[in-house]
Amino acid sequence: MRKSLLVLCLVWLPMTAIAAGGESAGLRSMTPALQDKASLQNGMQMFVNYCMGCHSLEYQRFSRAAEDLDIPRGLVEDNLIFADGLAFNDQMRIAMASTQSATWFGTSPPDLTLVTRLHSSDWVYSYLLGFYRDPERPTGVNNSVFPSVAMPNVLEPLQGVQAQVCHGSDCQLELVEPGQLSPEVFEKAMFDLTNFLVYVGEPSRLQARSLAPKVLIFLLVFAILAYMLKREYWRDLH
Repeated sequence: MRKSLLVLCLVWLPMTAIAAGGESAGLRSMTPALQDKASLQNGMQMFVNYCMGCHSLEYQRFSRAAEDLDIPRGLVEDNLIFADGLAFNDQMRIAMASTQSATWFGTSPPDLTLVTRLHSSDWVYSYLLGFYRDPERPTGVNNSVFPSVAMPNVLEPLQGVQAQVCHGSDCQLELVEPGQLSPEVFEKAMFDLTNFLVYVGEPSRLQARSLAPKVLIFLLVFAILAYMLKREYWRDLH
């Protein structure tokens, strides 16, 4: 039995390594900064203004995001809730029906609540930076991370126009028309947007990180008290 389990482990490990490598190959690294409230706030603003016309976050509520990210309720209601019928305590849904989006885009844009958990933060960050002009595509753009993507590049006014330049099998993206933002500022905005989507995928991580120091302090104090109590018991025994 033990030999069989060992064989299964040896077979499984290369498969998981290949899967992980295939997901991360050619992607730009993005390390989430969930303690950076300014980044998360800007990421939420970017999502609502540029993504939420088509993509929902149905497992997240405006009120939960406002509480976690320290955004005043009035600011959320005045600047981040656009769809008719939505209120502060509602889920972050979109007004567009799935049947309409399927007709317009050929497929319904997915809900993005768990997108960073389905792929990874590196994948989402690279995807947002990976659009380039492709006249052969119906939308006029393609993506280096997700070839033949159906999504138009709604961020092109900010980023500008990229072109894919290939030398043999090596292809790179080059900015051929500047956008409203410099490349550095645009990359920072995409970092913030990805950072927000990482938070949305597991909002409890913010609370867990804030509670972690308190838990460690409690365990330290408890360990000291337990040690002192043990010494007192052993003193009576001796």
